[in-house]
Amino acid sequence: MTERDAVPAATGSQEEGAVRRPLPPRTPHLIRSDAEALEIAHDLAARFAVGAAERDRDRRLPWDEVEEYTASGLGGITVPKEFGGAEVSCVTLARVFEILCAADPALGQIPQNQFGVLALLRDVGSQEQKARIYGDILAGYRIGNAGPERGQKAVNHSSTRLTRRADGLRLTGRRFYSTGAIFAHWIPTRAVDDDGRAVQVWAAFDAPGVRVIDDWSSFGQRTTASGSVEFTDVPVDEALVFPVWSYANRPGVSGPVSQLIQAAIDSGIAAAAVTDAMAFVRDHARPWMDSGLQSACDDPTILHEIGDLHTDLHAAQSLLYEAAAVIDEVAKAPVTEAGSARASVAVAEAKILTTEVALQAAEKLFDVAGSAATREAHNLDRHWRNARVHTLHDPVRWKYHLLGNYQLNGIFPARHQWN
Repeated sequence: MTERDAVPAATGSQEEGAVRRPLPPRTPHLIRSDAEALEIAHDLAARFAVGAAERDRDRRLPWDEVEEYTASGLGGITVPKEFGGAEVSCVTLARVFEILCAADPALGQIPQNQFGVLALLRDVGSQEQKARIYGDILAGYRIGNAGPERGQKAVNHSSTRLTRRADGLRLTGRRFYSTGAIFAHWIPTRAVDDDGRAVQVWAAFDAPGVRVIDDWSSFGQRTTASGSVEFTDVPVDEALVFPVWSYANRPGVSGPVSQLIQAAIDSGIAAAAVTDAMAFVRDHARPWMDSGLQSACDDPTILHEIGDLHTDLHAAQSLLYEAAAVIDEVAKAPVTEAGSARASVAVAEAKILTTEVALQAAEKLFDVAGSAATREAHNLDRHWRNARVHTLHDPVRWKYHLLGNYQLNGIFPARHQWN
């Protein structure tokens, strides 16, 4: 894959200038085990935490950090052993995302779609497609995403089209919520083919007709650059079209894996908020005058709140790791409809608790830390902003519906990337 000239960004104050092009792929370190993946994640997280608040405040995209992440080899940890990868467990995958997102959840979220796409590849890809793409990943290529379209129609609505012409396949459409696309070498997206079927189509970042636009303006997860991607008559390789339409009739675990990552990101946000709450109480908070105490660390109401936060965080983490273990168990054998449903249900339970604790921890931080914690210099509001934005990835109220329908009526969840 070749480099392209910098892509002009959309107009507007934050989008002035140009979108920086990804560097050419460089062969990363090859991780060999789950333990090594976790060790590297902890090492990266320690470095990524430095400057995370400033990156958020200034909306400075983490170009150097993404390159460092890629070089570490973490992007390839789910590549199956038969294709040369470590094939780590889903438990390890969840913990890696949680560790990175406790340091910087925007930076930690950027590779989410790479792992979701690789999980789908495992479910619906041919052996030839797997060999090609897994090889690319281990060679340092990054996969981004061109997400759902904007507007009031359902999130799975697509006006993006893949059309067969005399000169081959062409892709046309405009997508949003494109986390990771700016940093990617490959940009997958959903489209509708000439037969009206849903397909996943991969376009090269440097293909003619691809335009990545940095128009992400959310108040949270500010440096994910999850903005727009335009495709205008983009030539598409026949070998990089995947039959998403077949997934509805083929049990798999790519949906649960995708959701597991979302839950892990929220758990990481919660862990960061709890850690910062305790640090601020120790170093800055004052005891309330009616307590008669000399230290906020001795305030019984603060002790209660910290204990409550830890309990809720550990409960959410336990369900997160349990859900990951369920996916691992289901994936060991040929996946059945019942097994796929079981994985979706387990992840839905975890998603509920990680959503709730992320929001709760980010809010209670200010209760226990006091008014001094609201000063702009501390930028502690980023935890709430990040939690509020990321937990809207899909509505948690529908997780309750999914669970109730499964437990009461025995109805299996629909199979898609949000379940």
